[in-house]
Amino acid sequence: MKKNETQLGALHAGFSYFLWGLLPIYWKFLDDISAEEILANRIFWSFIFMLFVLLFAKKWGLFLGTIKGFARNKKQLYALIFASILISGNWYIYIWAVNNGHIVDASLGYYINPLVSILLGMMVLKEKFSSVQYISFGLAAIGVLIITISYGRFPWIAIALALSFGLYGLVKKLINVDSSVGLALETLVITPLAAVYIIYLFIQGTNAFLTSGTETIWLLIGGGAATAVPLLYFAKGAQKIPLSLLGFLQYIAPTLMLLLGIFVYHEHFSKVYFISFLFIWSALTIYSLSKTKLLSSKGFNEKQAL
Repeated sequence: MKKNETQLGALHAGFSYFLWGLLPIYWKFLDDISAEEILANRIFWSFIFMLFVLLFAKKWGLFLGTIKGFARNKKQLYALIFASILISGNWYIYIWAVNNGHIVDASLGYYINPLVSILLGMMVLKEKFSSVQYISFGLAAIGVLIITISYGRFPWIAIALALSFGLYGLVKKLINVDSSVGLALETLVITPLAAVYIIYLFIQGTNAFLTSGTETIWLLIGGGAATAVPLLYFAKGAQKIPLSLLGFLQYIAPTLMLLLGIFVYHEHFSKVYFISFLFIWSALTIYSLSKTKLLSSKGFNEKQAL
């Protein structure tokens, strides 16, 4: 692999995680609108945006051919539908969390996500679980337990985000299609429901397009690009860099989210949360370092994880 390609891939992937980390700022501009309406618009305008991307990239024929192929491969069709449901649920929980003062909880979810993927790989794909992965998962579990016991409530936002995105990644392994075509298809599946909900709000006279100013309308429309652009850059980067480098870069997003939640939106970050995050950060550090040549040479060789 050429050095320049690796550098370009790292820039693309890093930029995608940087954008994801700043997305809470975007959704905060729409915090006077319900999460349901924001989600419906996010899905609808993402699909419209992806249609333009397919036309510009001259992939319209590939898009139509992939749809026809589902008639012969029902397994991929069902996987696509399930992926659409999972990513829509993930988007809804994330938007709700951001606009209801739970950015820190959301960041926790995306810190836990890589370890959830490891667990799913072991349970569903029968991948071998190394000693380092056992240690990482155990430390993360302790972090979650500390929050649960100390606050007397299960951190459902973080766990729901981690599980939905982890399952989404697992299902995506069954859908072998071009990245931009895949995103267009995922939004296509759920767009009819989003459109029906938007029309319902129009009939009720409560649609944001009727009751809000021009700025809000453009923000809702722009949510499509805000959703699709990071995913497209991520797909570009992931194809050109090693999985170990991608693993390090993925922590950019939840770290930015955590910093935004604490220092910009002044969310509560107690000592208990700090201790819990320390366990989870330790788990991620051990797992990430285990994939480097340094630890591998000391006997920490492990199978490629999800």
